[in-house]
Amino acid sequence: MGLRVRLEALANVRRSEVPGLIASMAFFFCVLSALMVIRPAREALGVQSGLDTVRLLFIGTALVTLAVNPVFGFLVARFRRLRFIAATYLFFGASLLVFWALLQFAPQATGEISGRVFYVWFSVFNLFSTMVFWALMVDRFSLEQSKRLFGVVAVGGTLGAIFGPWFAWNFVDVVGTANLILIAVGFLVLAVGMATMVARLQPESLSEAAHDPDAPPVVREEEVIGGSAWEGFRAVVRSPYLLGICGFVLIMAIMATFIYFTRLQVVADMAQDIDRRTGLFAQIDFWTQATTLALQLSITGQIMRRLGVGVALVLLPLTVSLGFIGLAISGTFTALILLEAAYRAVQRGITRPARETLFTVVAREDKYKSKAVVDTFVYRTGDVVGAWTEGLLGRLGGGIAALTVAILPLAAAWAVLGLWLARQQARQQPPAPPAR
Repeated sequence: MGLRVRLEALANVRRSEVPGLIASMAFFFCVLSALMVIRPAREALGVQSGLDTVRLLFIGTALVTLAVNPVFGFLVARFRRLRFIAATYLFFGASLLVFWALLQFAPQATGEISGRVFYVWFSVFNLFSTMVFWALMVDRFSLEQSKRLFGVVAVGGTLGAIFGPWFAWNFVDVVGTANLILIAVGFLVLAVGMATMVARLQPESLSEAAHDPDAPPVVREEEVIGGSAWEGFRAVVRSPYLLGICGFVLIMAIMATFIYFTRLQVVADMAQDIDRRTGLFAQIDFWTQATTLALQLSITGQIMRRLGVGVALVLLPLTVSLGFIGLAISGTFTALILLEAAYRAVQRGITRPARETLFTVVAREDKYKSKAVVDTFVYRTGDVVGAWTEGLLGRLGGGIAALTVAILPLAAAWAVLGLWLARQQARQQPPAPPAR
């Protein structure tokens, strides 16, 4: 009863929604625990090669993501949803074991090349694992439910994002960087079990489509989605709405990359040892996610319900603008950490749940195939653009001030695009079921 009351206070949760909601939170906890416990190691390995090499790795990541997308599209078209979700997580888990064996039994072979491979692989793993999670969420929850519940679901992910770096920060000296990988594999296996629980406890959101004569045919869990492996790319090109989501995600990735490279430079200057760098990155991640959790527990559950999706999407451009202005004025490490903490808190706690609601009004095939294109390839393209733009500005000697001047008009366009997407979503929302 106590948990139900707390969920009710956060997001007006109905009694019948509690089991599916808790399973979804546990699912997201497992996914982000797996990611975040080894993310500091990814950063530490990547920075060994220098920032210019990391920029090249961003290009490699975008190319690998492009190559993997049709493979994922093939799985979506040929297998039931739970099977390709399980296959995705188990594949990445098996890949992690290969890296663990290399670090454990052949540490002398672990150099710059293997570090670069791990960096690219983790970046692809990061995007696909979270994309698959949210694809299942927008498949199982209606638009009305998503506005109430996705902020709460995100809390489960934030708890995992706090646990992962906390564990790495406190135990990397005890277990070593290599054995953090085994922790991640365990959480991926648990994630598969949680996905199955979500599918059993949360009914498919069929009611809205049932009252919309123009809605695509419903595809039930025991059926495959079908279609072409490349359909996601074609659907994005044909749909102004999906292209708008692409633009929003592209700008978001560029902004995140500007912050990311500044952080890499600071940590690279502070430490040379890989375990020490892992610990520093873990500390930054821990405090960032703790800020995110505080935001989620205080206001996230109210924003989309009371102020709407448009306001939730505009908050991140506003945060980035104010954060970079503050960084340009003060130029301190503390200002940088505050910027990153504020960015991650708003992005994960408010903007990401709001962005995911945009997919609740599209066809089920687009919830998996087009979403994969947007959340992986488009995002990584933004990474590449941001990385090389930041590098160019650095070579020109512009510094934070020049970066801020470039960011402000881009953030304004980003905010306008968010408002447009919210309006388009409202227009595409199916009519409510007739009153009985």
